[in-house]
Amino acid sequence: MEEFIQPRTLGRGRSYVYMLPCRDQDLLKIGFSREPLLRLRTLHPRFFDYFDLERGLLLEVERVAQARAIERDILLRHAPERSPAPLAVPDQAAGYTEWLRGVEPQVTARLRDVAEREACPLHGLHDWVRQMFDAQSDRLYGLSLKLLEAIEYETFNVPEELSTGQSARSLAYILDACEAVGVDMAARFPEAVLAWRKYAPG
Repeated sequence: MEEFIQPRTLGRGRSYVYMLPCRDQDLLKIGFSREPLLRLRTLHPRFFDYFDLERGLLLEVERVAQARAIERDILLRHAPERSPAPLAVPDQAAGYTEWLRGVEPQVTARLRDVAEREACPLHGLHDWVRQMFDAQSDRLYGLSLKLLEAIEYETFNVPEELSTGQSARSLAYILDACEAVGVDMAARFPEAVLAWRKYAPG
């Protein structure tokens, strides 16, 4: 299930250079994507825990070629600081030459300089992700109710040995991600869903 999507209109004709600092080590990922929200999920399913979104940055540019050039410039400037990808990131998503160690201040300064010089929006990643979640709040509200219905059906109608628990995991994931970036939970989700979370096992 794809719990979160990036609204099509927000990605059309644009690309984003991202800087993703790991939360627990001085290591960051540089890259570009037209759909950064989906890219975050491919790097780590719980990206909101693994990466420090408060320190992360997202530079919005008009063309993919522009984003690629900015990424290449940063990686070439800091080639000596390249580092292996963390084991927690899947090999197919890692990007072996795009992890840098010990250069977060320099990369931050570089992105700010490019943003000012080329008049490109520079977003704090935490706030940007929250805005993406808020933009699909109606969808998440409805999805959370459907998942809760599936959880209740499974609880009362499916033998324990046949229960997958997938709906419960998906709903917990949605709520964890939204809370992590400061979504107003009481305003965005039904009371029944929030009550389930409060009393759910684990």
